[in-house]
Amino acid sequence: MWYCSTRGGVQGWGFQEVLFSGYAPDGGMFMPETLPTLTPDTLRSWRSLSYPQLVISVCSVFIPTEVIPLADLEDLVNTALSGFSVPGAVSLAKLKQGLNVLELFHGKTMAFKDLAMTCTVHFLNYFLHKDSLRAIVVVGTSGDTGGSAIQSAKGLSGLDLVVVYPRGRITPVQEKQMTTCLEDNIHVFAADGSSDDVDVPIRRLFSDQELVKRHRLMSLNSVNWSRVMVQLAHFIYAYLHVSGLEEAEIAAPLPVLEIIVPTGGAGNIAAGCIVKQMGIPLCLVAMTNANDIVPRTVKSGDFSMATNVTQTLAPAIDIQDPYNMERVFWLLSGRDGGLVKRMMEEFQNLHRHTLPKALHKQLSQALTSGAVGDQEIVETMQRCWKENQYLLCPHTAVAVWHHYHCSPTAGVNRCCLATASPSKFQAAVQKAGLTLDLPEKVLALDKKQTRYVALDRSENWEKDWEGRLKQCIQAIGSARQHGLSYYEHE
Repeated sequence: MWYCSTRGGVQGWGFQEVLFSGYAPDGGMFMPETLPTLTPDTLRSWRSLSYPQLVISVCSVFIPTEVIPLADLEDLVNTALSGFSVPGAVSLAKLKQGLNVLELFHGKTMAFKDLAMTCTVHFLNYFLHKDSLRAIVVVGTSGDTGGSAIQSAKGLSGLDLVVVYPRGRITPVQEKQMTTCLEDNIHVFAADGSSDDVDVPIRRLFSDQELVKRHRLMSLNSVNWSRVMVQLAHFIYAYLHVSGLEEAEIAAPLPVLEIIVPTGGAGNIAAGCIVKQMGIPLCLVAMTNANDIVPRTVKSGDFSMATNVTQTLAPAIDIQDPYNMERVFWLLSGRDGGLVKRMMEEFQNLHRHTLPKALHKQLSQALTSGAVGDQEIVETMQRCWKENQYLLCPHTAVAVWHHYHCSPTAGVNRCCLATASPSKFQAAVQKAGLTLDLPEKVLALDKKQTRYVALDRSENWEKDWEGRLKQCIQAIGSARQHGLSYYEHE
């Protein structure tokens, strides 16, 4: 199994090289050079697997045993997923009117990011210990990724983590999950801008190949292939348990399943497209909040950013740069790296691009997409509670709105991905006129000391933020050379 860049400039990389990377050296994103086909017999044999066992089976397809032996892979995944609050790490809620909700939020930070993040960090730590290496991870977050990365990486001796979040644009719980971690290897920055603004200096850091190599700089955003790889299991698990596969005759065609995905950076929907290309018959629906770049792209080919990111009740998907759509474009264009390179460079320079007609046709056949506003989010949360006494987070409500307003194809089952716990989004719950009992781990955040560095907005904020982050990375590297932590060195 070898990996290449979506922009055509890199081929033949192994899993460990890709894991220890952010963007590819040519600015693209890593993808497998070939995708295996999952046969009906394989899917039926996986039907009895627990979610952790399924993750192991999926990862073993993309990680050769000479890179991570199967026994080690099993130990890494089982350890990573052992700390979740429900047996098997995920849970499926079957509600009224055919509403199936796959709960992916039972990890330490109560967001779906915990599933792939904790596995990826365990893979990373495996190689760091094995090869006596150190690495510096840089993460930009729209709310959930940062906290998940911190919980997974805190205290690891071979790893420093730099997290940048958009100050004032996430919930208090999301913010405190980051700023209350005082471990020596955690470095948190609060930026005066949107999550898309945060991504600008980070992408620039990864374009500095000397900096990347000197400090072994890497990403734990879904830029990292390992994150997307583990997320393939969300879609396969949903298919195995909701599609009706167990009732289908062996000689009959595989049943189709519709999966509705709350979409921001598009890592989850990219994983769904990959699973679909591996032979599983999925109808994919990418739902966004008012930041509707993905629906506009699917419907009209207009891949363009709005002037500003709109702040909504679903802040983790307040994103106008859904960077994983690059992976989707690459898959649907027949893996045309040259085309993707031209498209994405134009988009990065001008913040807009009109998809070629052939690619737009492929995209509109592969995905359905829609957008909802805050009022629709609130109404969906209220309706789901009234009908089921089941409380949705505002992001999951974006998906469930589609279920309530768009009838499924006859004979096709449907599953919504629940990406976060409502406990993280108290303002949205209150706006819906609903109540919830907060878990103790949320209440405890208010009593903890905080630590972070502010990135204020200046006239040349892009260059200033890049400089501040680069200075931090260099100081971390210098401190570690002297056997000190960054804070001891300071």
